[in-house]
Amino acid sequence: MAKIVRVKIDKNVENLLNLANLIAEKHKELGGNSPLNQLDWNVQTQSINKALEIHKQAKEYQRLAEQAYEQRDALVKPIDDLVKQSRDLLKALYRNEPKKLGEFGFEVSEASRKKKNKEV
Repeated sequence: MAKIVRVKIDKNVENLLNLANLIAEKHKELGGNSPLNQLDWNVQTQSINKALEIHKQAKEYQRLAEQAYEQRDALVKPIDDLVKQSRDLLKALYRNEPKKLGEFGFEVSEASRKKKNKEV
């Protein structure tokens, strides 16, 4: 019985580009003896290198974005607390006029409470 051989090609873009780069390097090393000469590896090698360069740049941007989000989040926590404290204080001050909170930028919605029917 013949064995079934499967060769996996990773769907992860970075892994795919790295594999393509390895294939291109081996193809170049073998030169005229490369079994891949009938394919357009010489043309695509420039695209592979450009894609790897752009991918590295994107990873750097991702790292910088994560840093920026961390810095932002460190600043947001006390601001969130301050906004909640302001809401609570204004709700207490304008207990009978809750729509006044709208003057401070809060979105105010009123809903009537339903009375619970108590069965005896």
